[in-house]
Amino acid sequence: MRLTKGADVYSATGEKLGSVDRVIINPNTKEVTHFVISKGFLFTTNKIIGIDMIDPDDQERISLLSSGADLDKFQDFTDSHYVTLDQADRPIEDVTGDVPAATWNPPVEYAWWHSGPGMAYPPMPLFVRKAEQNIPEGTVALEEGAKVTSKDGHHVGNVAEVYVDKEDNRATHILVSSGTLVKEQKLLPVTWISEIDEDEVHLSVDEDFLKRVPYHEPER
Repeated sequence: MRLTKGADVYSATGEKLGSVDRVIINPNTKEVTHFVISKGFLFTTNKIIGIDMIDPDDQERISLLSSGADLDKFQDFTDSHYVTLDQADRPIEDVTGDVPAATWNPPVEYAWWHSGPGMAYPPMPLFVRKAEQNIPEGTVALEEGAKVTSKDGHHVGNVAEVYVDKEDNRATHILVSSGTLVKEQKLLPVTWISEIDEDEVHLSVDEDFLKRVPYHEPER
């Protein structure tokens, strides 16, 4: 099974639901537990879908075992809420992209300092929007398109696809794409991966070794 960034995802009844945005993977075991469908016409938030929801019998495309009507039952990829700046215990993420991460305008229920003319104004706390990913503990939401770095620190390409064994849901290979006008691709086993971050995959082999790996010929 191949999870390709931007690949269309369909329901059991043939509805187009969205496209693959990320793969949720355990960096230690290489088990793929979920993937993320980017928001589309049927829903307004990115959804996290269990890998076991993919129909194993559909060899042509990514089809789920549920219908489009069931999408609301799936959890949002991220949840966000407001906290005061002194409560933020990690870097702030701007979830929506349409408001600044830090703002003097918290939700209505926090606007307790509002008062009429001539009344004193208590100090206004600075609120921030904090995002949390709804993924299993110990896993990473790998961006397909994430940077791939060799052992000696060279950027050797980007993740184009993740290959997953249907039997145990473990990643077996990543397809690394490089080049701009002409894309060159190499299929690398996950045993060559030393570390996985959200936006970067670190390899245990150096750039010279990778140059000797033959280019991958796409299936026809």
